[in-house]
Amino acid sequence: MNQKTPSALIAPFRVRGFLLQWPADLLTNCGIEMEILILGWYILVETKSVLLLTLFGALRYLGTLIAPLFGMAGDKFGHRNVLCAMRGTYATLAVIMTCLAFAGLLTPVPVFIAATLAGLVRPSDLAMRNALIAAIMSGEELMGAMGVARTTADFSRIFGPLLGAGLIAVSGIGTAYLAITACYASGLILTALGGVGLVHRRAAGVGNASFVREVAEGLRFVWNTPCAHAGMWLAVLVNATVLPLTGGLLPYIARDVYHLDRIGLGMLAACYSCGSLLGSVLVTLFGRRNPAARTMVLATAFWHVMVLLFVLMPGPVSGAVMLIASGASQSFCMVPLAVMLLRVAGEQYRGRVMGVRMFAIYGLPMGLLLAGALIEQIGFTAMAVFYCLFGMAATAFIAIWWRAAIWPLSAQGNAR
Repeated sequence: MNQKTPSALIAPFRVRGFLLQWPADLLTNCGIEMEILILGWYILVETKSVLLLTLFGALRYLGTLIAPLFGMAGDKFGHRNVLCAMRGTYATLAVIMTCLAFAGLLTPVPVFIAATLAGLVRPSDLAMRNALIAAIMSGEELMGAMGVARTTADFSRIFGPLLGAGLIAVSGIGTAYLAITACYASGLILTALGGVGLVHRRAAGVGNASFVREVAEGLRFVWNTPCAHAGMWLAVLVNATVLPLTGGLLPYIARDVYHLDRIGLGMLAACYSCGSLLGSVLVTLFGRRNPAARTMVLATAFWHVMVLLFVLMPGPVSGAVMLIASGASQSFCMVPLAVMLLRVAGEQYRGRVMGVRMFAIYGLPMGLLLAGALIEQIGFTAMAVFYCLFGMAATAFIAIWWRAAIWPLSAQGNAR
């Protein structure tokens, strides 16, 4: 065991493409996490409106509706090429926001415009990364590689909010945006370097038909593959129920529920990410032993329980403990879900299936907007309890409805 443990974590880095992809994703994620925290707090303070905060959070996922088009483009033109174009967009927007901040022209209006433009592109970033990793790594190493790759999001969620909160408190929003721009630019350069010397090979089965027709093929594949169909509904569910409570609404929880400042918000976000990092490491080390579909269902149920306990905690310390457990549950849900989808999709449908997977993120802005309205009507605690209980019931329904495809060890969703 002692000999296998480090090798499982190190093995993916022996592949050159992954060696450059990991720091590229880490830097990009750090920029995203810093930007989300800084602008979320800015909107809440400047507008004093939780509805506008949830609207800001929802705009970040506007592009979920066109995510399959990015997946199709990746299959046709190369996932790394599309990823570079996307990350160039983040860097350009960050440069504009930096200039506005230093010029004293930053107001909520350009913040919402930037969130809208970035929201058209950013939801597809994860799909492109996962498809690229699946192309780089062999099938046997995919679960471990996906676990290691997910640590980039976990590390960035730990250090990104803390760095962002610290920079804006000490030096102001302009300096903080300089750091964000540097992260995006560095991530773009490393992403591009990972493709040096590599030749893109169009995915088998991808022809010259229209984007809409090719995307429809991906949707048809998901609909007709029971384990993928179930996985998509689980992804929609967690995006609509638990992720708003641990993501977009965290500034509200920190300020209005726990009465914390920006540093306290960063600490809460870091605790959640520490748990997620722990979960990613455990999935990497022991993921091969666990059936993917069964693991994601059990983890989804446990995740809802942990978030329910989080919202019922009386103070930030006990809440932080529950956030750590919630973060670990997220990794045991999301990594097996992605691995299951990539395995059943194969090379032919990889980009399109991961693009369709991004549709599920649309549950997050819907969940955020509904949460904002419910908070004003029935209060935060009642809204959060309702979300978690509904999520548990829906998880049980999905597990029963698609039981034959996701629960038996011999089922397609649990194939290794």
